Amino acid sequence: MDNLRTLFAEKLLKIEAIKVQPNNLFTWASGWKSPFYCDNRQTLSYPDIRRFVKLEMAHAILKHFHNVDAIAGVATAGIPQGALVAEELGLPFCYVRSKPKDHGLENLIEGKLKEGSNVVVIEDLISTGGSSLKAVEALRRSGANVVGMVAAFTYGFDVAQQAFDSANVPLVTLTDYEHVVAKALEIGYIKENDIALLDSWRSNPSEFGK
Repeated sequence: MDNLRTLFAEKLLKIEAIKVQPNNLFTWASGWKSPFYCDNRQTLSYPDIRRFVKLEMAHAILKHFHNVDAIAGVATAGIPQGALVAEELGLPFCYVRSKPKDHGLENLIEGKLKEGSNVVVIEDLISTGGSSLKAVEALRRSGANVVGMVAAFTYGFDVAQQAFDSANVPLVTLTDYEHVVAKALEIGYIKENDIALLDSWRSNPSEFGK
């Protein structure tokens, strides 16, 4: 598993999907400020990497989850990879909006999903876990049995792990913050003096930059 995490970290760095901006902090959807940003959506523009992600997510599902009936993507970034994974596995696909449509059928979940289906959710990355677990809640309210989630990347925050544990959602990821930072330092993508700042942010991300 460590080999996979390192290999995917290297691929993300190669296409510059990882950004480190000590002097121009990113603002996440959660409101947190961060000098570090991972944009997995860029993998969709590179056919070889796109296929790599699709296959490794499919392998993770086959390895960790059994009797899976359907795949669900989390809007928006989890939709394309979720659809690719569902196609690879020959399974039905649906996706979960962040909020219901304000017109038409006002759907929150798009696509057909049989009640009682065993569903694996696909997400691009995990930060606090809030939006990902809202999708899980929506699927469960619809009658689905969410057996787990597969994501491309996780920051590995304690708050996210606690949230997934409380929601009883096993989480599998292709790589994580530690492996990306280690590879970034190894290849000179970041400098040694960036580490202290990143460590300071990671130790208290909700308060960083305030």
